[in-house]
Amino acid sequence: MATQSDPELLNEYRARVVPALTEKHGYKNVNEVPKLSKVVVNTSVGSFNDVKEALEIAKSEIALITGQRPVETIAKKSIANFKLRQEQAIGAKVTLRGRAMYEFLERLIKMSLPRIRDFRGVSPKAFDGRGNYTLGVADQTIFPEVELDKIKRNVGFDITIVTTARTDAEAKTLLSELGMPFSDKKKPEIKKPEPEVAA
Repeated sequence: MATQSDPELLNEYRARVVPALTEKHGYKNVNEVPKLSKVVVNTSVGSFNDVKEALEIAKSEIALITGQRPVETIAKKSIANFKLRQEQAIGAKVTLRGRAMYEFLERLIKMSLPRIRDFRGVSPKAFDGRGNYTLGVADQTIFPEVELDKIKRNVGFDITIVTTARTDAEAKTLLSELGMPFSDKKKPEIKKPEPEVAA
């Protein structure tokens, strides 16, 4: 049941998306309809020379963007070429569920993605085969919460949307109905030259 205090995207899912998916895929039970499970926002700073400073900046940016305090991610093994030690903090991530998840996705779809220069949609090929989708964001400037004059370093993110869909096709339909702008680029048709007609 939708309530006024629920995020708009959640109300839209209940009121419009569930019936649309049921009609398209022929679900017999409302519990079969795919839904969002969680959204994970993470970044890695292991390639920076000053990992400690870069990590603090990344953590503050993720907290600002998601409204939730991130946890540090740890290196599982040492890599000499990158000067990484096992158990060293090399990144940060936030796991969003419930209201926070819907509010973040709504801002991402309606406000942040359209701010990308020359944006023509997100790739439809970034599903993992299990109904989950990962979107790469080059830097934090697309998020309206970030003040451009206060940026100390560009921070890139991976945003993974985890769903209960059984297939990538069902997950894509779910995300499309929620407003995710997939590019769906099709190869242009190559017209064959018409044969010359002799005079």
